Amino acid sequence: MNGSNPYVSVNIEGVDHRNVRTGTTLQQLTQELWPDTWRGIVAAYVDNELKELTYSVTEDCSIVFFGLEAKDGHRIYQRSATFLLIRAAREILPGCRVTIEHSLSNGLYGEIHHTRALMEQDLRDIEGRMKEIVERDEPFEKMVMEKEAARALFLEDNQLDKVNLLKYRESDFVNIYRSGWFHDYFYGYMTPSAGYLQQIKLRYYLPGFILQIPDSNNPDVIPTYREQPKLASVHREAERWGDILQVGTVSALNDMIVAGHGGDLVRIAEALHEKKIAQIADSIFQRRDTLRVVLIAGPSSSGKTTFAQRLSIHMRVNGLHPVAIHLDDYFLDRDKTPRNEQGEYDFESIEAIDLDLFNTHLSQLIQGQEVEMPTFDFTSGSRQYTGKRLQVAEDQPIIIEGIHGLNHRLTESIPSGNKFKIYISALTQLNIDDHNRIPTTDVRLIRRMVRDHQFRSNPPENTLRRWAAVRQGERVNIFPFQEEADVMFNSALAYELAVLKGHAEPLLKTVNRWDPGYAEAKRLLKFLSYFLPLEEEDVPATSILREFIGGSCFHETEPELVEAICR
Repeated sequence: MNGSNPYVSVNIEGVDHRNVRTGTTLQQLTQELWPDTWRGIVAAYVDNELKELTYSVTEDCSIVFFGLEAKDGHRIYQRSATFLLIRAAREILPGCRVTIEHSLSNGLYGEIHHTRALMEQDLRDIEGRMKEIVERDEPFEKMVMEKEAARALFLEDNQLDKVNLLKYRESDFVNIYRSGWFHDYFYGYMTPSAGYLQQIKLRYYLPGFILQIPDSNNPDVIPTYREQPKLASVHREAERWGDILQVGTVSALNDMIVAGHGGDLVRIAEALHEKKIAQIADSIFQRRDTLRVVLIAGPSSSGKTTFAQRLSIHMRVNGLHPVAIHLDDYFLDRDKTPRNEQGEYDFESIEAIDLDLFNTHLSQLIQGQEVEMPTFDFTSGSRQYTGKRLQVAEDQPIIIEGIHGLNHRLTESIPSGNKFKIYISALTQLNIDDHNRIPTTDVRLIRRMVRDHQFRSNPPENTLRRWAAVRQGERVNIFPFQEEADVMFNSALAYELAVLKGHAEPLLKTVNRWDPGYAEAKRLLKFLSYFLPLEEEDVPATSILREFIGGSCFHETEPELVEAICR
């Protein structure tokens, strides 16, 4: 502001440049600009910084408003709905404890712990109370408190998870949100009031509930819930692993590190992985008379490569001699590769693979025929034959690792009884506290960022910029088929974010203030600040984590599995 001029100049995306009175809040701006639809806007980027709608404009700036269609908008809406849910549950079931566990299908799974079992009518009453608060548009007030005062507040309310979490907070101050009588802490922003949450739904899901809100593609409608029993089962397994490790929250992990038990935690977490991989290998062995193809699929940075190597070792222990085939070698020539909506080559599409040739070769191989194997030359963009030949015996299952492994079209010519399908993803069992969950996508994004820098000389801003496209590819090519898996493997490690912290934080701090990924980098830095660092010396060379931080005894591709019998 110049001199005594009471106005500032703002450039609002999609709106003409204008002057507004200094101190005007973003919420007031939305109400002025969009009088009929302002509740569809939940936050804004001000000069590329994420801001709540209660933020006051005090200097010249550029503003981009957004709603649920943006990933930050969806997070804010979901976080606000969670805040509302917890308050309503505490009012309907006094003394209860609400825990937000993990995402499930297109909802958020949680549990309500009370003196009796949760009943469906309880949820109807809680949902009704939530809608009453929404109808009254009660405010969500943000308060800045001294850390020790906040800990005393939560101790009095018996929110011991937050008392423990805040003891590791570096800052002397903390932001607390209040709705009516209820106070809570969240590590991200909120809507200004409950009235923004016009679309919320609770579903009874024994022994807890599913909280549903609209998705980013259709902000006005709550999508139909899709049952995913296998994914729910692997989440329950993750909870059991958390109980075994005695690490369910970040503060519990930090306590272990402070007590000097980090090494023990690493060894037990790795042993759980080893035991599960051995069980999967045993399941494959039990079907050895008919099973000829093992398919491994999962989203980006799930650890598919290391998992495939470790599974191969356990299969060898059982007397099998697996052979790996690489899907990349079956890419169509570049001039036949499909393109996406942006006109770029879409290598993630299943149409980029020569499905006819791949199925022909698979059929020939499992019938004992010798096949000349192709090699795809990425420089020329064409498939070539160099005389490499392959023939497999009955004790040599073919391992195929790739994003389309669970899609029936990839191996359409192979009978179901000859295939074993594995879905792998990092489904973390760790939460920040009872009400702040750790999204599995954040774990995978941090893994990928560290790996991209370590092995591909790719700066963090490139990883952040491409992540939305990666996620869209997963939604199209992987997630619709995950329930087709015979078994699911959870590649998350309870300790990994404490190790990744030392690798990721320096990278995130290099993201430029005006880079498109800056807001995301800042969010991830705040997220990692909750973790105490853990040295990586106890992480074994066989660990899935080594695929990202380095020091793995496996290579990203292991050609000797094929070369041993290629001639």
